[in-house]
Amino acid sequence: MSVPDTQLSEQVESALRRVEDPRMEMNVFEAGLVEAIDVDDGDVVVEVALEEFGPEAGTGVTRAVLAAVSDVDGVEGAHVEPASTPSLDDPVGMAEVDTVVAVASTKGGVGKSTVATQLACALAGETDAALFDADVYGPNVPSLLGVEGPIRADADDRAVPVTAGPLQVMSVGLMTEGEGPLAWRGAMVHDALTELFETTAWDDPEVLVVDLPPGTGDVALTTLQEVPVDGVVFVTTPFHTSVEDTRRSLSLFEENGVPVLGAVVNMDHFACECGREHDLFPRGDVAEALDVPILAELPFSHDLQRRPTPGDAPDAFVDLAREVREAVAEYDRIDVPDDAVDLRGQPPERRFDLVREGFEERAPGEPFVLVSDRDPAPAGEFLVELVDGTGEPADVFSAFDVQRHGVDQWVLRAVHQ
Repeated sequence: MSVPDTQLSEQVESALRRVEDPRMEMNVFEAGLVEAIDVDDGDVVVEVALEEFGPEAGTGVTRAVLAAVSDVDGVEGAHVEPASTPSLDDPVGMAEVDTVVAVASTKGGVGKSTVATQLACALAGETDAALFDADVYGPNVPSLLGVEGPIRADADDRAVPVTAGPLQVMSVGLMTEGEGPLAWRGAMVHDALTELFETTAWDDPEVLVVDLPPGTGDVALTTLQEVPVDGVVFVTTPFHTSVEDTRRSLSLFEENGVPVLGAVVNMDHFACECGREHDLFPRGDVAEALDVPILAELPFSHDLQRRPTPGDAPDAFVDLAREVREAVAEYDRIDVPDDAVDLRGQPPERRFDLVREGFEERAPGEPFVLVSDRDPAPAGEFLVELVDGTGEPADVFSAFDVQRHGVDQWVLRAVHQ
């Protein structure tokens, strides 16, 4: 009597869970080596990922899988085939992504990962989007989206993101098995994240959302050093301690040239069945306390707590995605006069000549403006020398201001009477 295909498939899976991966202390299923099991009237084909094994080790895994499947009652024929390795025609690194937006918080439990994931899902509904879960101590994105690992490497040994509908997803949580905490120290965190930042093979997304862990520790600093972040969105509740901690953390990103696009106030209020809104925390002016735009005020709502669906986010997050895109576009816009001295891309030996020429063309009292792709502090000191002054630029010029726009863009404005 033949065994139904569904039942036979379950028995084959059970048998394969007793086959060990020779590289680690787990079975081939837990190690993610079994890509597919196809059962057709007693004939079983198992697709196994063997690209990470050498010829000898790969042959050993194939024989072990074949033996386990062949011993299952009801199997008439057993075959093992190598799984095709996912590969992209032209993968890009994170530095090549058009727009990278980080989502941060200074406290856990404020809904940061939910906001980051829903924001990425909303963006995926209008463009090619990706989500990088860099929260090494609490990587919740896989469970939020229902995706599993471990991740695969392509033919060039680059980590390939998993997909959730139209959304590309990479997470440190996809690198491990089990539900235990990740006991990583500083150097391990830095090395693991740097490798993923540099080697993940993205399928050319237009925008990528990075979910940072709470606080301003190693991961945040590593991200700022390794990733060209175009802007950061802070998530906070209206509670005064959360707002105060958020305000203190804004400077870390600003000092590293990362624009603070604004804040999301989560759990702002609760609407009861009677239709009235109730504050969950003592009411304060969050916008005034943070001195940044409020991009969204999200209620405590079951609708916003459902499993995120890439490409089909709640209206509140669709609105947030629009606000974020507009904030990035606005920050990229630099309002400088047409005769501003542009040092971007100029060789070092040419920069001081351009500063001198541009400054000497200005009449007394006429603003001098320059745009630079590096800190213009040396240019400010040089301007002091040009007017035969000594001391700090702010003491020599009647007006002197330096603003940073993004990772590699500064604007200097000076007026000398």
